[in-house]
Amino acid sequence: MSENPSAQHRTVNAHGAVDLSALAGSSGQQPASSSSPGGGQDSWTAAVAPQQLQQIVQLSAQVPALVLIHGQDAVSQQFLSSLQHAVDAQRGRIVLATIDAAASPELAQQAGKLPVVTAFLSGQPIAEFDSTAPADQLPQVVTQILQLATQNGITGTVKPLSRTAGEDDDAETEPELPPLHQKAHRALEEGDYDAALTAFEQAVKENPGDAEAKLGIAQVQLMKRTQGADLAAVRQRAAENPEDVRAQTDVADVDVLGGHVEDAFNRLIRYIQTHFGDDRETARKHLVELFSIVGDTDPRVAAARKKLASALF
Repeated sequence: MSENPSAQHRTVNAHGAVDLSALAGSSGQQPASSSSPGGGQDSWTAAVAPQQLQQIVQLSAQVPALVLIHGQDAVSQQFLSSLQHAVDAQRGRIVLATIDAAASPELAQQAGKLPVVTAFLSGQPIAEFDSTAPADQLPQVVTQILQLATQNGITGTVKPLSRTAGEDDDAETEPELPPLHQKAHRALEEGDYDAALTAFEQAVKENPGDAEAKLGIAQVQLMKRTQGADLAAVRQRAAENPEDVRAQTDVADVDVLGGHVEDAFNRLIRYIQTHFGDDRETARKHLVELFSIVGDTDPRVAAARKKLASALF
């Protein structure tokens, strides 16, 4: 993975991420359930042993996988609980594996400060964050990781890993994804972009204020535009046709999908600076759509918005 769009966010730092996969064994066991199977709610969080990590890392080819190393102290337990709620709210689009530091001193020593989380995509560690991320910001951090996964074509869902304890049934739980959102995600898992787009569009038709569905539309449209794209041919066409707005937006699309977010933004801003009329407006609208896909909380979006304002005025 060439770039992490959350790397500059203060709660997510990809530099120096602990590569837990190096210590993962090849046990054939399933991830251990963190609770009794006798009741409770579906959960995409599971307590695992170090030898089960390889399975979690492999799972990150389908969905982002978070590995949390924690202690038994109050800070660790609160962090675990808040992160589990944020993960379970996504209903299988991301998973969380938890490791008790007391049972895994080697991992705990490597991790250093506890609690600490390493995020994996496609088998590679791509980000790390810890309890300096306030509990109320953990859903936002999870969203950022999901946005990164979408940019890299990882849009699957997986079955629950465990059940929460039965006594928690009466506690406040995160709502399930709306039916149309679930339909869209199932379609994405099957590679049916048209069906996913139709489901998200219907969701917006029924609820014009559905921001998640609008983001889903933009993300699916990006994947449709870049499906089967020949990167070398796209770049060559843009180089040979610098005045062609479609050629420039095509390169911006593949750059965002490949993680080269700043390159994509700067390309379109330069085009907007030097062109006028309909082509300029086309480039502007396309850039704003890419902003929404990357996410307004990404610092590169804020910086690019300032550059865009200067280019326009």
